[in-house]
Amino acid sequence: MNRRSFLTGVLGVAATTPTAAAVDSNAPVLRETLNAAELGIDPEATADQSRALQHLLDVASDSDHQVFLPAGSYVVSELKLPARTRLAGVPGATRLVFGGGTFMLTAERAELISLNGLTIDGAGRRFADYVPGIVHVSDSRRVAIDDCVIEGSNASAIALDRSTGRIRGNIIRAVHDTGIRAIESAGLTISDNTIADCGNAGVRVWRWSAGEDGTIVTGNRIRGIAAKDGGTGQNGNGINVFRAHGVIVANNRIADCAFTAIRANSANNVQITGNNCQGCGEIGIYSEFSFEGAMIANNIVDTAATGISVVNFNEGGRIAVVSGNIVRNLTGKGPYAPAEPGFGVGIAIEADTAATGNVIDGAPRFGMLIGWGPDLRDVAATGNVIRRAPVGIAVSVVKGAGSAVISDNLIAGAEDGAILGMRWAETASGDLAKTGADRFPHLLIERNRVS
Repeated sequence: MNRRSFLTGVLGVAATTPTAAAVDSNAPVLRETLNAAELGIDPEATADQSRALQHLLDVASDSDHQVFLPAGSYVVSELKLPARTRLAGVPGATRLVFGGGTFMLTAERAELISLNGLTIDGAGRRFADYVPGIVHVSDSRRVAIDDCVIEGSNASAIALDRSTGRIRGNIIRAVHDTGIRAIESAGLTISDNTIADCGNAGVRVWRWSAGEDGTIVTGNRIRGIAAKDGGTGQNGNGINVFRAHGVIVANNRIADCAFTAIRANSANNVQITGNNCQGCGEIGIYSEFSFEGAMIANNIVDTAATGISVVNFNEGGRIAVVSGNIVRNLTGKGPYAPAEPGFGVGIAIEADTAATGNVIDGAPRFGMLIGWGPDLRDVAATGNVIRRAPVGIAVSVVKGAGSAVISDNLIAGAEDGAILGMRWAETASGDLAKTGADRFPHLLIERNRVS
């Protein structure tokens, strides 16, 4: 019996099923929904049902039907999602459990992938070494993974390669590596997910070679991110953007990360706005290495070793706005022994950057660090409020350092000096807020209020 004749035999049953008719009002327009329980797939079976479900998905793909799995637990392995996959279940009640093998769910060069209302459990079983996650989709369009629970992965939960679409409203938890790993995306949205207890990262938006990406990461709740595979920053981050240009990271709640809440590495034109970051072991928000263009605005960083760092002019890192952020309760104690200038800095900036309207309250070393050695060019620090830091603002006065304007800031409780010139880690001046910067013609320091 071929797929068409099989479908002809089952359509009459599926069309009269009240449950099927009510499935997923937000799904693409369908001619019909196929109820898997009425087509030979048993919600109460303990045996692996991969072969039967694979056949049904293939038939539904050929005829543009959705497959509905009623409440129950289904053991499956090595399912290859066909070109037009629409698979839905009862949220919180339809469970797919990995039965072992090389992979669980995979798709390649698909036209449409829709997974909705499913609990997908990797059961902690190992995949083949080349398989990056429970759900692995590559070179596919119109990917929609909505309202699912994905858990128990020995690798990552969702892994997308060179694909477009959305990952929205899912619960992702208890995975060894990354909650959502997106490589070389084009037009991807990651929104409103809850991601918890991941071994190395919450969300990774990466490219193997630098280029336009445009992924939007917004409205997610991320917590409990470890760094099981070690390192000094490649792991342990809530959201990590690497070599991906034009990415927006906005309005996320991120807590309890071993390293950084949001880390952008070699990412041009990144927007990091409106995020709430708490409990970071290293730096709250980081834009580093060879980036051009970073907008870091209206974020809150509460409890981290260092608050916000926009650095690596020596690697080409330049052009940023750091505005309207609140940085508070810094510890100065990170997960490794750092090189100078170390931790305990409220906001660190270096090149072609405006830092304005920020509030820094409680930095163990410097409220603001402007430049490091000769790595300083065209910086304006204006209108900031800096409280409870031993040094309010430290600015480089090393030979070769470029221009900086420091004006109209309010600095309170800086016992070691409101504004100090620094030669790397060595203090090289008295308090420039009192004496002025005549000795250092690359600096303009005026109208700062010190109390």
